[in-house]
Amino acid sequence: MAALGGDGFRLLSVSRPERQPESAALGGPGPGLCCWVSVFSCLSLACSYVGSLYVWKSELPRDHPAVIKRRFTSVLVVSSLSPLCVLLWRELTGIQPGTSLLTLMGFRLEGIFPAALLPLLLTMILFLGPLMQLSMDCPCDLADGLKVVLAPRSWARCLTDMRWLRNQVIAPLTEELVFRACMLPMLAPCTGLGPAVFTCPLFFGVAHFHHIFEQLRFRQSSVGSIFLSAAFQFSYTAVFGAYTAFLFIRTGHLIGPVLCHSFCNYMGFPAVCAALEHPQRRPLLAGYALGVGLFLLLLQPLTDPKLYGSLPLCVLLERAGDSEAPLCS
Repeated sequence: MAALGGDGFRLLSVSRPERQPESAALGGPGPGLCCWVSVFSCLSLACSYVGSLYVWKSELPRDHPAVIKRRFTSVLVVSSLSPLCVLLWRELTGIQPGTSLLTLMGFRLEGIFPAALLPLLLTMILFLGPLMQLSMDCPCDLADGLKVVLAPRSWARCLTDMRWLRNQVIAPLTEELVFRACMLPMLAPCTGLGPAVFTCPLFFGVAHFHHIFEQLRFRQSSVGSIFLSAAFQFSYTAVFGAYTAFLFIRTGHLIGPVLCHSFCNYMGFPAVCAALEHPQRRPLLAGYALGVGLFLLLLQPLTDPKLYGSLPLCVLLERAGDSEAPLCS
């Protein structure tokens, strides 16, 4: 992560001298110290999350069921304790959110149904090309595919598959909880909502660098390929993290980012090269272009805050002195 100087972060209310920031009104630390507390808290959360994966010593690879089960335990413990970091941040900075801690972290009932469905629909539209590609390459027709997906036996098999549980349930839930629900409320009063969307994913992207050590340890590829893959993964996860941070802010819910994270883990990175060589290349590439175009067209309407009720992070910024955050309207 790039070094952050004291001038790189500011309380939004500094530019509004007629309104005193909430932390100052409560006798809390100054703007610079508040921002360093926020950054240090986020860095501590990221290190704790990644560190929890390595408390178990094992000679087995990360995809072995025994390793996955142990990591489930440690990462769930760290994730369940992560709200305490937000609570400590609130006490150290003196910033009062104006809502409960759980509400601030996206656990609320108001607008929960559109918050669960619309972001997932938006993400599926973005993946229109890959979904078409998956459908074209699938040996079964749509009716047979739906029977397999809806069959209780298929779900029972998935729920006993440790890799499926990790990729579709535990990783999306814990990563969105730690890297979005906990970090964004701490960063937003310091950087503003827009910069927080791009700052928060840096912690998320860097947290994935630990895969380098496992790949080097088990000699899964050449050193150059490993580092090139890590750089690509950092870029992809940073962009994805910015997207889910945007969804979290605009909806005020955690459920949307979690479902989108699970869906993207299932789909993986779009196989663009395979699409270019596909026998039905033209309709497939048209699907890719249409998906991206519709996504950009529908991004704002489907994440309109009016669909989801009052947004906790916007309430937080209003109390910190910024009532004109662009992502709040």
